[in-house]
Amino acid sequence: MTDSEVDIEQQIDEWRLYLEQRRELAQEDIAELEDHLRGQIGELSANGLSPDEAFLVAIKRLGKQDAISREFALEHTDRLWKQLVLAGGAQPEKVLDNELLTVLALAVAAAISLKIWDLTGLFPFESEQMFYLRNAPLFVVPWVCGYFYWKRQLNKTHLWRLALPMLVALLISNSYPYVPESSIFILSVLHLPIALWLLVGFAYTGDRWASDNGRMDFVRFSGEMGIYYVLIALGGWVFIGLTFVLFSSIGMDPEYMVGFWIVPSGVTGAFIVAAWLVEAKQGVIENIVPVLTHVFTPLFTLLLAAFLVTMLVTGQGIDMDREVLIAYDILLVLVLGLLLYSLSSRNPQAPPGLFDILQLALVCCALLADMLALGAIAGRITEFGFSPNRVAALGENLILLVNLLWSAIFYYRFLKGRNDFSVLIRWQMAYLPVYAGWAAIVVVVFPPLFSFL
Repeated sequence: MTDSEVDIEQQIDEWRLYLEQRRELAQEDIAELEDHLRGQIGELSANGLSPDEAFLVAIKRLGKQDAISREFALEHTDRLWKQLVLAGGAQPEKVLDNELLTVLALAVAAAISLKIWDLTGLFPFESEQMFYLRNAPLFVVPWVCGYFYWKRQLNKTHLWRLALPMLVALLISNSYPYVPESSIFILSVLHLPIALWLLVGFAYTGDRWASDNGRMDFVRFSGEMGIYYVLIALGGWVFIGLTFVLFSSIGMDPEYMVGFWIVPSGVTGAFIVAAWLVEAKQGVIENIVPVLTHVFTPLFTLLLAAFLVTMLVTGQGIDMDREVLIAYDILLVLVLGLLLYSLSSRNPQAPPGLFDILQLALVCCALLADMLALGAIAGRITEFGFSPNRVAALGENLILLVNLLWSAIFYYRFLKGRNDFSVLIRWQMAYLPVYAGWAAIVVVVFPPLFSFL
């Protein structure tokens, strides 16, 4: 493939990413548009135009996005998205009712799968608390995957690819002889949701997981779902407060009803509802996301810069006990999340701007903080030897170091005009499975390696 052909493929990838951000078009429609675009480019190239000229003329011939959407809507009268384009976003009530009933059924099923153990009193291996901590993500992830399996109309091959890892996780979680409150148990509880969440990505993207665009869609979905879940949780607290007020006013104590039924069922079922809201209201939250990233990016940059300066001035080292390690890694992961979400909401074709400089500053501050943390962890290992917490923290911070280092390099090269913004996107999307892979190693390998202590 020549350099010009590679460049055209990159431009088509960026164009397709733009279409995928316009959620009113289904994937099969985008594929049909892409075929039409490639046909136009081929014809124009055969008539003597250069690849770049052929691409620009072909895009011009396609016209504006809304006009294309309407044209497709008129041709494909049986498609749901026709209602979105021609009728101002109103979906047929029957379709909405069917999907809502499916979502509610899955949410109820998730709540039942959680509460059935309380109702039967059958808690294998250990206490009730240990059982729920071991299996917490397994009460949520299968039902979210089930929703997308139904929504995306996936085949049996996808079903087995989703079911087998869940079965392995179920067996490992309930067969390992964990010691209550041991380091290994806590590490497993923290890392199992990370490993299993990748399965939601497989279900959400279907056959598109291998593509950068598919993984970027999953990043957007995860962030949007988190926002919706927080909003649902806030509404839930209001609901609980009103429940106490109403029942207390008639001399009834609703504590058992709230603590045993409402809170556990709501916490579990809200994941499925939040996933459905992302699907049902696609495009609405996207106007909020860039605002959130623009607000929190400077705040986190100032926080990390102030921390590094204070450390330098006072000469104080980092006290790396377990709680500090967890908080430190959460901070670095939040920084990485801000970076990923800003990438997902940024126009790849836009030139570098002030916010890009701020993003690079945030990445560099996080990189320095991660290097200091690694130094402190290495010092603790040298002084006290290896432990599950220290090895897990060492691995996680090394993984973050590699990600942040190359992100800083690619961002700097983008600001200098030495590479396209798409290079940074491809790096981040290719690196996503590394985190789930390390989490799986901590869950599967660490317990026997450290004798379950």
